[in-house]
Amino acid sequence: MSWYRNAVWFVKGLREYTRGGYESASRRFRPGDVEVSVAGRSFLVTGANSGIGKAAAKEIARRGGTVHLVCRNKERAEVAKGEIVSETGNQNIFLHIVDISNPKEVWKFAEKFKTEHKLNVLINNAGCMVNSRELTEDGLEKNFATNTLGTYILTTALLPLLEKEADPRVITVSSGGMLVQKLNISDLQSGNGTFDGTMVYAQNKRQQVVLTEQWAKAHRNIHFSVMHPGWADTPDRQPVATHLPLASTYSPPEDEEKLMEMLEEFSQKFKSTSPGT
Repeated sequence: MSWYRNAVWFVKGLREYTRGGYESASRRFRPGDVEVSVAGRSFLVTGANSGIGKAAAKEIARRGGTVHLVCRNKERAEVAKGEIVSETGNQNIFLHIVDISNPKEVWKFAEKFKTEHKLNVLINNAGCMVNSRELTEDGLEKNFATNTLGTYILTTALLPLLEKEADPRVITVSSGGMLVQKLNISDLQSGNGTFDGTMVYAQNKRQQVVLTEQWAKAHRNIHFSVMHPGWADTPDRQPVATHLPLASTYSPPEDEEKLMEMLEEFSQKFKSTSPGT
């Protein structure tokens, strides 16, 4: 009956990500935990023109932080910026138009940003789930380019800037979907077999968890967090396991280290050696 026991543990673990999980966790909420001032601190939020990114940017602005909105669509981004400024009264809101799926663009933005701004907190929120296999102009599978490689390049490029500040942090928005995926470094761009956008997205989110764990080991003076967004209007920030009980999603350390090496190789292909190009 081991299969039954495993199934029971799987359901119990998954329950944390359902309405029941929210109701259980809500008993421990302490609203005062988020009633803090972040005046004088600088935040960069990707995918900040809608959803969780916009909500996070607005709350940071409301608490006095300087917010850099990194968005792909200029028109929607300008509307979001105007709304944040008008609702919070915070004028320190800056807009940057960047397509996170374009590695050259991400590198160019990050190198320029480092020369012009300070940064205390990077929030990797931008993401996509494309249900058919689409390639970017650089020949990269779009989900991988956005969720994994874009996140890797932006974070790696901005680490030196973060390390200059007090209490630097990197927060990456993953998903509970990663619980159903084991790290697969043999097919990063999902070119083999039948393409399933949902599972590709879940794999990317597992990759983000591994990236965070590897960065945390290498950069001890930066606080790294990776999180399932859950319900955006609650302060539910309790630590949970990155694997379900008895799940077969654990990866050998060498695979996790290999992922970092592979992403570094990918990223360097798109890094310009000429300033401003």
